[in-house]
Amino acid sequence: MNQASLKRNELQQSLARLHTELASAPQLNDASRQLLREVLADIERVLGASPGQGSPEVIETAPHRLEELAVDFEARHPALAASVRQFIDLLGSMGL
Repeated sequence: MNQASLKRNELQQSLARLHTELASAPQLNDASRQLLREVLADIERVLGASPGQGSPEVIETAPHRLEELAVDFEARHPALAASVRQFIDLLGSMGL
């Protein structure tokens, strides 16, 4: 398995963890929960696309939207914020 495949696999595992944490964060307000779901769905579409086929707008905006959520989650949901930041780092390491 090449480096890109390993990174993609790591990103998919991190995405699955984020979904699990999102489901177990009952105190998360509806707007934040919805925004996080939308961003994660966008990223899933990019991951499912063939190389070079991901929407440039999604690729460009998803990390910024996730960063905004991580900042918002810092005080109320530190574990979720840490997971979001880890995911952002993984996206960056893949050039996204």
